[in-house]
Amino acid sequence: MIENREEQKEALETLMGFNVRLINNMKLIVKELSGKRKEDTDAFLNDIVQALNWEIQVVNGTMELLNEGKKRIDKEAFNTKIAALGAVIAAKEDGAMAKQFEEVIPVFEDLEKAAEEVTKQG
Repeated sequence: MIENREEQKEALETLMGFNVRLINNMKLIVKELSGKRKEDTDAFLNDIVQALNWEIQVVNGTMELLNEGKKRIDKEAFNTKIAALGAVIAAKEDGAMAKQFEEVIPVFEDLEKAAEEVTKQG
C-alpha cells in the first residue's frame, strides 16, 4: 500500500498515462481474440496482463484516495471483474477472453475518470 497521499496522487497520475493505452490495447485484443488472431497475439495478451497487474497494484495502493469523499470505485465489483478475467485467461479460451475483456474495459474507463477527478483535487 502506498502510504503518503502525495505518493498516491503521483501513482494515479502515472496510472492515467498507462491506462489510456491499456484500454486501447484491450479493445485491440478483443478483436484478435474474436477470430482475428495474429502471430503475436499471445505475446500481446501477456503484455496486457502485465499492464493490468501493475494497474491493479496501483488501485489497491490508492483505493483510500480514490474513494476519498465519495465512492468512485466499487472495490468488490472491480475485484469480481478482474477475477473473472483471470479465470478465462487461465482457461485460454479466446472467445471467453474476448467477452470478459469487453466486460473489464468499462471498469478501467471508470478508473480513468476516478483517477482524473482525484488528481485534479487539491
